[in-house]
Amino acid sequence: MSLKTPLGRVLGLGSAKQGTDHWWGQRVSAVALIILGSWFVYALLRLDSLTYLDVIRFIGMPLNAVLLSLLSLTLTYHSYLGVQVVIEDYVHAPGTKVVSLLLSRFAHAFVAIAAVYAILVIGIGS
Repeated sequence: MSLKTPLGRVLGLGSAKQGTDHWWGQRVSAVALIILGSWFVYALLRLDSLTYLDVIRFIGMPLNAVLLSLLSLTLTYHSYLGVQVVIEDYVHAPGTKVVSLLLSRFAHAFVAIAAVYAILVIGIGS
């Protein structure tokens, strides 16, 4: 038997002891997406045209390749956090919830790796 009050046992821990990390991750990635997304729109508007060769040349510049990679990684991370919340809130069957969370994690990791790989191939190849 513990002498701590119920409030003392849970104070500062959150429901799963990691709620604040998730919340901060969403907010920080949202701010990063605003900055990187604004850069991306600005950069696309500055292109002479959106032809295949112009876009390949744009991605081939080292700074653009790095910023596009950061945009892709941040976008997939932010999406993963959002999908995770939806699954945790609306999928109630324990087995289905675990499978859905695993599939979501693998799908988001695959998309992030594929995006960075494509940017690297275009950047190195041009």
